[in-house]
Amino acid sequence: MLNGLFQAARLSAPDRVAELLAHHGEALGAQNVTIYLIDHEQVTLVPLPREGLVTPEPLPVASTLAGRCFQDLRLLEADQGRRVWIPLLDGLERVGVAHLEFGSLEDRAEDEYLHQFGALVAEIIMVKQDYGDLFHITRRRQPMSLAAEIAWTLLPPLTFGTDRLVISSVVAPPYSVGGDSFDYSVDGDRASFALFDGMGHGLNAGLLATVAVGAYRNSRREGRDVAATIKAIDEAIATTFGPERFVTAVFAELDLISGRLCWQSAGHPAPLLLRDRRVVKTLDAEPRLPLGLGGDVEPTWEQLEPGDRLLLYTDGVVEARSATGEFFGVQRLVDFVQRQEADQRPAPETMRRLMHAILEHQDGEMQDDATAMLVEWRGHTVEAVGLTNVPG
Repeated sequence: MLNGLFQAARLSAPDRVAELLAHHGEALGAQNVTIYLIDHEQVTLVPLPREGLVTPEPLPVASTLAGRCFQDLRLLEADQGRRVWIPLLDGLERVGVAHLEFGSLEDRAEDEYLHQFGALVAEIIMVKQDYGDLFHITRRRQPMSLAAEIAWTLLPPLTFGTDRLVISSVVAPPYSVGGDSFDYSVDGDRASFALFDGMGHGLNAGLLATVAVGAYRNSRREGRDVAATIKAIDEAIATTFGPERFVTAVFAELDLISGRLCWQSAGHPAPLLLRDRRVVKTLDAEPRLPLGLGGDVEPTWEQLEPGDRLLLYTDGVVEARSATGEFFGVQRLVDFVQRQEADQRPAPETMRRLMHAILEHQDGEMQDDATAMLVEWRGHTVEAVGLTNVPG
């Protein structure tokens, strides 16, 4: 069945995927299969429509069994096992959940095959989403600005995980983000990652970020180190936009064998280092001018320990203001992350909750983009990156 599903999906358009999955779910004993995708704010699980059938209501993440499945990354049951929720994971990228209904327990396939079905569904969705608009439209709960449309096209998946590393990020507000962006690459024994914040707001800031990310990828793929990469981006920004425009950024390269971290900030907030479930230091370095304004580059080095987490963020996180003018602030950020660490949240769930905390602090009305990235270095310990509930 799994092989047949993969072969059938190769020539399926996105709007035929839901029906295809339901048909192949019958081989697992399921009478009905519904696919739910997570919305951009990661608040609601939205059902993928099927032609000729009534589409179920969306389900909130906060108060449903489907939401618990999404948060905890584990298979959950209802009605004495006749209804099953399966997390849809592409690696560690949380795509949504699948709901399977069985006539009886005798009809139900073993959990191992249900997990394999969920993994294949997630992979099909990730591949097919770039060939049509249905999946993108399903995930949207409100109109998206032009700047945000460009920003989301530029972004890699929010979460990526291996046996040594997890990178998980969030951007807010998801429907109007402009100048904030991030990027990463994991090749061999090296991980490279960066955060960007283009000057200003809206489309103009988004264009700055687009050039910065493009120059970052080009320089990285040319094999340049952190210092040379920063100089290349600096020149691209200055040449394209002139001396009145700039981008702040933070760059890092991590040796996945030794935990040796090389990093540099360009007018950006300093990253926070978490160890043993608490923030132990701020990674300060000699200040450098933002990208586009020139200046020397002197990368800084830090030795990480197994289990360390590194939190990178844009100024929109700590400068988020409440209705009374109170900043979210660095201390509130530290307290929040330490609480999540104490609860041993997986990195993507910590970041989801951080985005909601920032939005709630501003009553959903943000004055600036806010982007954060959590990088967890765990060596070869698979259990430590949140994969213990996923067979294989």
